[in-house]
Amino acid sequence: MKFGKELASQMVQEWQAAYMDYNGLKKLLKDILRFRQQNAVPSSGPVARSGSLKRRLTMYRAFSGLTNRYNNLRAGSPRKNDDEAILVGSVQQEGSVDCYQTMFLRSSDAGGEYELLFFKALDDEFNKVVKFYKDKVQELKGEAEELSKQMEALIALRIKVDEPNVEQKFAYEYSSSGYSGPATSKPGRGRHMEVIHEVEMSSEGTSGEQQIRTENPKMNTGRFRPPSLDVLGHVTLNVDPETPVSTLRNVIMSSKSDLSFSAEELRKVEEQLRQAFAEFYQQLRFLKSYCFVNTLAFSKIMKKYDKITSRNASRSYLDMVDKSYLGSSEEVNKLIERLETTFIKHFANGNRRNGMKSLRPKHKKERHRTTFFLGLFTGCSIALVITIIVTIHARKLLNNPGREQYMNAIFPLYSLFGYIFLHMLMYGANTYFWKRYSVNYPFIFGFKPGTELGFREIFLLASGLSVLALAATVSNLDMEMDRRTARFQTLTELVPLGLVALVLLITFCPFNIIYRSSRFFLIRCAWHCFLAPLYKVTLPDFFLADQLTSQVQAIRCIQFYICYYTLGDFTKRSDTFVKNSTYKIFLIVVAIIPYMSRVLQCLRRFFEEKDTSQGYNSLKYFSTVVALVSRTIDEQRPGAFWKIFASSSSGLTTIFNTYWDVVIDWGLLQRNSKNPWLRDKLLVSNKAVYFVAIVVNILLRLVWMQLVLDIKDGPFLHRNGMVALVASLEIFRRGIWNFFRLENEHLNNVGKYRAFKHVPLPFHYADEKIM
Repeated sequence: MKFGKELASQMVQEWQAAYMDYNGLKKLLKDILRFRQQNAVPSSGPVARSGSLKRRLTMYRAFSGLTNRYNNLRAGSPRKNDDEAILVGSVQQEGSVDCYQTMFLRSSDAGGEYELLFFKALDDEFNKVVKFYKDKVQELKGEAEELSKQMEALIALRIKVDEPNVEQKFAYEYSSSGYSGPATSKPGRGRHMEVIHEVEMSSEGTSGEQQIRTENPKMNTGRFRPPSLDVLGHVTLNVDPETPVSTLRNVIMSSKSDLSFSAEELRKVEEQLRQAFAEFYQQLRFLKSYCFVNTLAFSKIMKKYDKITSRNASRSYLDMVDKSYLGSSEEVNKLIERLETTFIKHFANGNRRNGMKSLRPKHKKERHRTTFFLGLFTGCSIALVITIIVTIHARKLLNNPGREQYMNAIFPLYSLFGYIFLHMLMYGANTYFWKRYSVNYPFIFGFKPGTELGFREIFLLASGLSVLALAATVSNLDMEMDRRTARFQTLTELVPLGLVALVLLITFCPFNIIYRSSRFFLIRCAWHCFLAPLYKVTLPDFFLADQLTSQVQAIRCIQFYICYYTLGDFTKRSDTFVKNSTYKIFLIVVAIIPYMSRVLQCLRRFFEEKDTSQGYNSLKYFSTVVALVSRTIDEQRPGAFWKIFASSSSGLTTIFNTYWDVVIDWGLLQRNSKNPWLRDKLLVSNKAVYFVAIVVNILLRLVWMQLVLDIKDGPFLHRNGMVALVASLEIFRRGIWNFFRLENEHLNNVGKYRAFKHVPLPFHYADEKIM
């Protein structure tokens, strides 16, 4: 693999603008090479031997030893190289910022101006990388200090919960051992992650007494200080409004609460800090990788320069890289060591294997059986579709007198699974293209590392659902037409209900099978959407609510299921309940539910984040609700006024939603951008894709007008078939919207270098001066 591709694969995607522009520097080197080839510029130094011969000769060199003893002898008498091409040094610029600058000594040579441009660009890239790395290190050091404060409060809370009278006991122990220092120290001195001490509590036995090392009290008193419990008097618990109870508490009282010193409170604090440590550890690992990859990139590009120009400039430049902050700083490595030690001691009970397993992310394993079953289910689905088509044509079911009854009573039952299958198919295609264009969708959605579903797993679930639905459809048709099973009418009509029960059983199955983590994640997000104003709104929650606005017809199918098997006589396929005015009203009510959920989510974000755009977004969804309600009134009280009002409100809502999709959600139609009428950064190189997506979105946005306009039968389609077609087009539009929406979110993260999620810390220090 070429290094450029390797560099792109190892990048932290949200930091890609901060990496060395390897491809840009390669283009400059190609310009140098092109000039030398066109002008036949002679080599300025000794030509290196061919690669194969050079590698062969190294096999016969004297072995220098594993400890480099011969290198040490030669190091005392360095040779001066008279062929130096560059001089590298640091220059102090405005604001006391040290920048590195390269002086090219061969600018008078032929093609020297090209090499000057190369070294200027190289210096700019190196200074950019060093500045970003230094800023990130300082930022992480500040977070480490904050975690140290949190750990000291956690240790004090542990002692208080496990041993309420521990402070008096410590005072007695240390006074009897000749310890003359204070029993409690100010919680602001010597606060570093490597010097956090904790009383080691006994994990065995029933007495629960403290196990204090007393082999040599005089030595212990110099290294071990008793923990300070005074810190508990200066901290309160942060109550993050993530649950209905905490939300209501924040509305009624303060967002901070006093400590209760209970075991449950200690468990929650430990869990929060465990997550904070794991997230901080990932930041350190990514920053370490950033340093290594960029250092390697500078080494690669300088070796390419030496190869093209036959100079020996890489040694001087790479020596400067090694001596710079990027190559010489050990702060990240030290932080990693301290964090590992602290986490293993305080959260893994000293078990290094378990501690490192919790800190390091789990990598997703690709399984061959996924591909096998995907092919199997896809083949079965195709065979079942062919079976249904052959059955319909062979038995002339389209001209059957029972066609109308079947389309009105049975078709809505099975179309529910068609909508879900199509949406899963679009989401699987989304994940494929997100991965192809390096959109970090697992981070955006907040999936646990290693649990996110790839496009193969999603296609597998979709094909499995299609097999179940198509098999039920075939069995239903066969049982209905077979004279031997004609008397089992009740069993025939219960097949769709059994299919729903099976899907629900798999969805809510508590056992660790069929991607339990992803199933529970979906259920949790759906629950948050249902109780929208009472839960903190995150991107997965409002993203799912947006998906539900495109599944209005599927929600109506669920309503039809309930009424068909409870209100009507399903054994006779009676659907007289659909003519009931109450049923018609509920058709509009269930369509309003997803939009009202989005309205409440936008209002909560508006009040929490003080973001005016969320207020406008809530108006957008509320305008859709107004259009739906006006349509309901028009049906109940027909008249010219309500007909005009319903049509005009629907038209305005369509325009509002289309504008918001393209301009706000996708970030397109920016007049002064680098890409005219698009945006500055694009992941898809073909710009026509964006213009086609805009046109398709505008056309398919009219699909929702089915809720306002009374759609009649098509020339070749039944009314329910036409409704299913229109609903499928809306799902297709939503799939297109998903890709560009997450692309815009990813680019926003890249612009802000936002590569990690924020984990709220449990403790709040009321008086920062004590720190």
